Amino acid sequence: MISRKQPIPLEQPQKNVSISKKNLSQKPHFEIYPPNNHILQQPVLKTKPDFLIKLPKVAIIIDDIGYDRFIAEKFLALDAVFTFSILPHSPFQKRIARIAHMKGMDIMLHLPMEPIEYPTINPGPGALLTSMSPDQLISQLKKDINAVSTIKGVNNHMGSRMTTISTQMYQIFSILKKRDLFFIDSRTSAESICKPSARLLKVPFGQRDVFLDHIKQPNFIRKKVKELIRIAENQGEAIAIAHPYEETYHVLQDMLPELKKKVDMVPASAVVHIID
Repeated sequence: MISRKQPIPLEQPQKNVSISKKNLSQKPHFEIYPPNNHILQQPVLKTKPDFLIKLPKVAIIIDDIGYDRFIAEKFLALDAVFTFSILPHSPFQKRIARIAHMKGMDIMLHLPMEPIEYPTINPGPGALLTSMSPDQLISQLKKDINAVSTIKGVNNHMGSRMTTISTQMYQIFSILKKRDLFFIDSRTSAESICKPSARLLKVPFGQRDVFLDHIKQPNFIRKKVKELIRIAENQGEAIAIAHPYEETYHVLQDMLPELKKKVDMVPASAVVHIID
């Protein structure tokens, strides 16, 4: 159940991790969006399917969690269902995961993968790189999975290059299959082969329909939330990705009554499927 009580204060980072204002200011890049605002969105259908009787399902994933415990506490205090995707080896990962799990939230691993812009832009600790051998790739993936407890699934952090390499994605999905984890494609590349990889290995799969806050302006975020509702109404379900921004928090806080009236806010695990 989602608690209506005051925010549960998160603990200080574990003793063996040294945190300073300088370290916190050096958070990894949250995302690299496709150029020219072409964010690979699914088209909005013009007519509602006949089978749509109940409220459509919407999963909102908050990416890049683990470096700012204060904004995490704010999202955790909202009376709504969100999914928290946590960056591995981040300073507050265990504390945030524990509190989110206690509140009944789905927890995902936000898996760093090599972007086209690498090495100019580094996806952060635990990144999977195309230069890795199969043994190196699988070893690093297992370390990343083990770093974040109680996860139910995975989505890619960056990965505009890695998600286009079939042999390595098959290796990644084979491990996800063994660990009984689902995968949601953040869709940072039009050439992503995550969906056929999931189909081949029978891994429960979903893909991002909307980025809510790739422009950090309240009016823009509000517009994208309304777009998310329209997509869900036409498709029956939709997946949005947001980030731990103050602007995003305030817009979602304000729009929760409208969201709850028009959609069923569900965890990410409720909108993934085995692809035939």
